[in-house]
Amino acid sequence: MVKICGIGAGYVGGPTMAVIALKCPSIEVAVVDISHSRISAWNSKKLPIYEPGLEEVVNQCRGKNLLFSTDVEKHVYEADIIFVSVNTPTKIRGLGAGKAADLTYWESAARMIADVSNSNKIVIEKSTVPVRTAEAIEKILTHNTNSKGIKYQILSNPEFLSEGTAIQDLLNPDRVLIGGNQDPEGLEAIQKLKAIYAHWVPEDRIITTNLWSAELSKLADNAFLAQRISSINAMSALCETTGAEVSQVSLALSKNTKIGPKFLNASVGFGGSCFQKDILNLVYICESNGLTEVANYWKEVIKVNDYQKSRFVHRVVTSMFNTVSGKKIAILGFAFKKDTSDTRKTPAIDVCKGLLGDNACLSIYDPRVTEEQIQKDLSMGDVEWDHPIHLQAVSSTVVKQVNVVGDPYEATRDAHGICILTEWDEFKTIDYERVYDKMEKPAFVFDGRNMLNVDKLREIGFIVYSIGRPLDQWLKNMQIMN
Repeated sequence: MVKICGIGAGYVGGPTMAVIALKCPSIEVAVVDISHSRISAWNSKKLPIYEPGLEEVVNQCRGKNLLFSTDVEKHVYEADIIFVSVNTPTKIRGLGAGKAADLTYWESAARMIADVSNSNKIVIEKSTVPVRTAEAIEKILTHNTNSKGIKYQILSNPEFLSEGTAIQDLLNPDRVLIGGNQDPEGLEAIQKLKAIYAHWVPEDRIITTNLWSAELSKLADNAFLAQRISSINAMSALCETTGAEVSQVSLALSKNTKIGPKFLNASVGFGGSCFQKDILNLVYICESNGLTEVANYWKEVIKVNDYQKSRFVHRVVTSMFNTVSGKKIAILGFAFKKDTSDTRKTPAIDVCKGLLGDNACLSIYDPRVTEEQIQKDLSMGDVEWDHPIHLQAVSSTVVKQVNVVGDPYEATRDAHGICILTEWDEFKTIDYERVYDKMEKPAFVFDGRNMLNVDKLREIGFIVYSIGRPLDQWLKNMQIMN
């Protein structure tokens, strides 16, 4: 029986290994992590992350050919193939601080693999890494096991899943990318991994390249997607000042077959663990190679995203008589997108901090994010979120102006305004007449996801701001006054 070990039980490692176990019942899959609390959660009825369909997949395989363990060295020793899905956060100090990827955890994993291995292994990069990382990993492995005569093949197999649809993305991927050395040993390793995916992925969707192309493709993929979001968000600002409607502009663009419909929804900004981190990494690589103009181009994608979030906060404050001090603001949605509990780099953090900076009182509701996580995010530094959970500083700080509630009606009661920050479907079906009756007047709705029926809300009596839509007269007047 082929044995696979997945190092890292996070948003990538856990679901990916679970799907491999599901589709390859003859393969024994062990997911390992040094975090006891995370592994305990994977072995419990309440998994550490929420993804539609994930629980069903884990329940089908756990205890059969899928196990979760903190005995990292044992399962690495036994494995034929090792997937490494450890964090590659942005460096917070030293050379490249604020841009470059911190490969500390990757290097530690490589040294541990070298220490415990006693047989040839295929080591697979699943984490997003800088170009030519595989070369450095190979040197660590070979230089630390020369005396054992062990041979390693390093492959790059970046993930392209989207949180909220991760299981469907894994079960029915639009492509699987495998990069490896182009010598006979490297090509043989590529074929072994390809054979695993071939259990459920059509052959024409499995792309094979050299190592460097695979590593760069993942960074380029996220950069291009983020660029599209920043592009339509830039258009949303122009729409508001000209009377155009961004959803209509998006529709017109989507009908151009050279552009297509994906990632054209204007919003308060992009979030998640990858987009900003990977663009900053790309910027650093460009700068390190003397490509200043290319680096500056990609920096602008992040600048527009930051501008969109600050513009939203400014709109809230200026619309409400230029102050939200002491006012209750309902925050509906905290996850960076619907159908996930992930809050890493969610736009809600910056929006909430911006409102708190003007002394607002926030009442937050999200159907999947815990109070503990929200308080942690609002008291955490800008880069600390990017490091493994067990290494993040434990803060006892509670943001006193924040109240996390379990019901949207409780969140909005006696509020002066509502901010929609995650596109959860349930927010479309809220009884807004009931909400309006219990709010302070004038009552405001700031739709950061452009998902609500603006005309209906205005008929009820709300003053409504929806990103990229023509401003109503109140907002125009307040804009003039400010």
